[in-house]
Amino acid sequence: MRLVTFHHAGRRQVGSVLADQVTPLTMADAQDGLLPLVRHLAEGGALPAAAGGPLPLSEVRLEAPLPHPRRNLFCVGRNYHAHAKELRETVFKDSPKDTQAWPIVFSKVPETVVAPGSDVILPNSVSTQIDYEAELTIVIGRGGRNIPREQAMLHVFGYTIINDVTARDVQMRHQQWDLGKSFDTFCPMGPAIVTADEFDGRDTRVRCWVNDQLRQDARTTDLIFDIPTLVETCSRGITLHPGDLIATGTCAGVGMGFDPPRWLRHGDVVRIEIDGLGTLSNRFVDEGA
Repeated sequence: MRLVTFHHAGRRQVGSVLADQVTPLTMADAQDGLLPLVRHLAEGGALPAAAGGPLPLSEVRLEAPLPHPRRNLFCVGRNYHAHAKELRETVFKDSPKDTQAWPIVFSKVPETVVAPGSDVILPNSVSTQIDYEAELTIVIGRGGRNIPREQAMLHVFGYTIINDVTARDVQMRHQQWDLGKSFDTFCPMGPAIVTADEFDGRDTRVRCWVNDQLRQDARTTDLIFDIPTLVETCSRGITLHPGDLIATGTCAGVGMGFDPPRWLRHGDVVRIEIDGLGTLSNRFVDEGA
């Protein structure tokens, strides 16, 4: 299934998408977007009945599938070999040299999440080095703790796209990543959650354009730590819950990797496409513009 959160007729709704139409689903409360539905389906519930006839996607406004994540997003750094190489003298300079020892995991606060098409704010008073990161993101379905990698895929509900927007100067200044990753609007998400029975995130193509210039292009088969390993790692001693998000890391081609670096500026449009998931596009605008 392809599931979306959308705004129509003055209120937030959820629905299932087929071709260019969305069918609204009967949900008592859609304020948290698809989160209640993910929980319901993960517990073995049936897909709710339609709440009306199909609507053209062109007549609704898509929102982030999970506009209010219940807690911080789990995010993985240095998870493509080429990306580890391009930032080995900057972001990863002080990281362990053995890239395959353990995943680097950090977090983004829930308030970073914004919808497809929403503006991302460049916080010029705090940072002048804003970067993009195209990422396949796991949506947890069945919860669990200490999940072995052999059973990890049973806990994956589906997948979505995020742009892990990063203030590189802040990231480097603080010697940790949470602050540089967690500015307001720094996590565009969407356009949908595609369930794991229809999409295999273990082998798909991730691409990113800035103003129609292709910057990133890789396959998830190139991940250093695969999806089962990431689920296992994030659940070590930590209970994962339905709707939890694990961003799997970005590939080579980020702005910081160029010489000189190519930071995002006012008016830039970043478009991310992941085969089978769709397109996430957002414009970057100066603070106060």
